[in-house]
Amino acid sequence: MTVAQGAAASHYDKASEEHEVSGWAVGFTLFAGIMMVMAGGFHAFSGLVALFQNEFYVATRNYLFQFDATTWGWIHLLVGILVMVAGFAIMAGQTWARVVGIILAVLSAIANFTFIPYYPFWALTIIAVDIFVIWALAVHGRDVKDVMT
Repeated sequence: MTVAQGAAASHYDKASEEHEVSGWAVGFTLFAGIMMVMAGGFHAFSGLVALFQNEFYVATRNYLFQFDATTWGWIHLLVGILVMVAGFAIMAGQTWARVVGIILAVLSAIANFTFIPYYPFWALTIIAVDIFVIWALAVHGRDVKDVMT
C-alpha cells in the first residue's frame, strides 16, 4: 500500500466513524414516524366507518377495483394498524422499521389509489403523506438510530 492509499484509507475510516447526524434528518424521520402513526389511525378510522356505515362511501360505476364497503373497511383497518405499529417502531429507532415503513407506505399509497373513486380528496391526501414518508425513511431513516443509541 502506498502512502497516498494509506492516507485515503485513513481519511475514509475517520469519515465513516465521524458520521454527523443532521438535526434536520432526524426531524424529518421522526416527523415521518408521527405521520405514519396519524395516517395509520386515519386508515383504521376510515376502515371502521366502512365497516359500521356501509352507505357512507359511494363508488362510481364501472371502476376496475370495485369492492364493497366492508372489504374496503377491512383493508383500511388492517393496513392502518400495521402502519401505526411501524410508525411507533420508527420513532423508537428500530432498524427493521425503516424497511417495513417504506413497504407499508407503498401499500398504503396503492390502497388509497384504488380507493380514489370512493373518497377522492382523502385518498389523495394520504397518498401525499405516504410519498413524504417514503422519502424521509429512504433518505434520512438511518440517522434516528444514531441518535437513539
